[in-house]
Amino acid sequence: MPGSVARIFLLLLLALGVPGKAAAEPPDAALARLLAEARSEAGATGTCARGDIDRLVRIFCSGRIRAGVREYYPLFGTRTGTERSGYDVDGARAIADFLDLDLELVRVNASTRIAMLDEDKIDIVLATMGHNTQRDGQARFIRPHYYQSETIIVGPKELPVSGWKDVAGRSICVSLGNGSNAQMISHHARLMLFTDVTELPARLVDETCMLAAQDNSFFASYFTDEAFDRRFETKFGFAQVPWGIGVARSGSERLARALDLMSQIFHRDGRFLEIGRNNKIATGFLLRQREVWNRPECNTAVGSTDPACILPPLDAGLEPTPFAGHAVAFEQWIAEKTGVALSLPMLKTMPAWTLFQRGIFNSLYLVIGALAATLVFALLLGALQSGRSRIVYWVFHSLTVILQSSPVVLLVVIAAAVAQEVFAYSSVVAIGAAIVALGLMNGSNAGQAIAEAMHTLHAENAGKTVPETKLFGRAVSRSATQIVSFLINAAKGTPVASFIGAPELLSALTDITSFASGRATTYTILLVFYVIVVMIVVWLCGRLRVVLERRHA
Repeated sequence: MPGSVARIFLLLLLALGVPGKAAAEPPDAALARLLAEARSEAGATGTCARGDIDRLVRIFCSGRIRAGVREYYPLFGTRTGTERSGYDVDGARAIADFLDLDLELVRVNASTRIAMLDEDKIDIVLATMGHNTQRDGQARFIRPHYYQSETIIVGPKELPVSGWKDVAGRSICVSLGNGSNAQMISHHARLMLFTDVTELPARLVDETCMLAAQDNSFFASYFTDEAFDRRFETKFGFAQVPWGIGVARSGSERLARALDLMSQIFHRDGRFLEIGRNNKIATGFLLRQREVWNRPECNTAVGSTDPACILPPLDAGLEPTPFAGHAVAFEQWIAEKTGVALSLPMLKTMPAWTLFQRGIFNSLYLVIGALAATLVFALLLGALQSGRSRIVYWVFHSLTVILQSSPVVLLVVIAAAVAQEVFAYSSVVAIGAAIVALGLMNGSNAGQAIAEAMHTLHAENAGKTVPETKLFGRAVSRSATQIVSFLINAAKGTPVASFIGAPELLSALTDITSFASGRATTYTILLVFYVIVVMIVVWLCGRLRVVLERRHA
């Protein structure tokens, strides 16, 4: 690797000509020494076979560096066939070239980029990753930052949204793992999650999403399209965040230090700026950073630790719960005893805990409401189909057939649409619409069973004078098994309310996982909750069936 040797030699010559204290040492000299030491160590017999070497030494042992980049993020990371391009991709190439290493580009997305660092599938990540205080415990961010952006909310120009007051109750399409998701949830927005960020513009165009939130850097290329720009606009922006190159928190101390120094040099010498201009991204931040890192007080080996030179991470810290420490301790205990990586995000932060509590209470309200609505509609539709009038019978029998033939999700969506035409959207309206839809669907089935039992009783009691109310009571008793079955079905179907933004437990846990880890554990808790609820409903309905059967036996 003659190019690398020559570069390090020149940097060492520069270091020898620089007088003064170590604190005033330029980044070039410190980097040259660090790289020379790492290369020397990598070349020593037996070093590369050890498992405890720093990643900087290891990448010199392998002769390659693995960089996690995005493939579908216009201007920053895109792939066409085997060709990759974008600011992040070219940044990874510049790092590999500087180190005279082969480059292996690995696809990551917002939800996998930190996990792949932890799993040692990549050495560094350049993937539009905002540096916030919440992520500081998950990855080691390189300073200075290599770019900056803010989250913007985009929607149709005719939609009256201009600030947080206008998003309460509205659904916003977001990417999984976006650091701004928690802030949107705190303003009572409902989130629709996508693992692939490129889905967002497409879902805006086909009107699956009325609003979408993502970095302004992502939407920049879409607003250059005349058709997109004509229909949509930026409603407002928030959460300005610096982007950081990331490395694993453990085993990467020397690699991180080398990248800190390289980032300083790339800003000072305009390398990041050149890459940005080549990829046609906004360069205001890069111009400002070039000025900063050309200041004498910043252009030192310790500049990346000087608060006057570097940017702080976005303060995205979430208020911890009073029992967060106990939750963490329990997770660690489970991991030590079983080896299972349990994660309980709903117990660690107040936003998640609040969502979790509301989700449980709303789910219980929804279950109770669905049971009551099913029973009411069963009795009502059963009575209307049991009368002597053939016209009334066929009208409501036809309605029952329509309800039985309709997918429950479609019924819930239609009920929500009708409700929102009459009332302003709220969580109460969404839950109410779901209760009505579930009650109609399951009640129509149970009501048909009552009506059929009523017609059988009419035939059995032909010529007898039996009050209709008494016959109806017997019909309900005969239909007890069917009624109970559809009551249980109504309880089991309540999670479908999440499709219309009702804040029940499934919706709440989806919101929690949009800004916290632990999806497997979170959804396991959801399963356990509904299993317990349905078991209780089955027991209560069993008691109800016994009462009904004995009453008119």
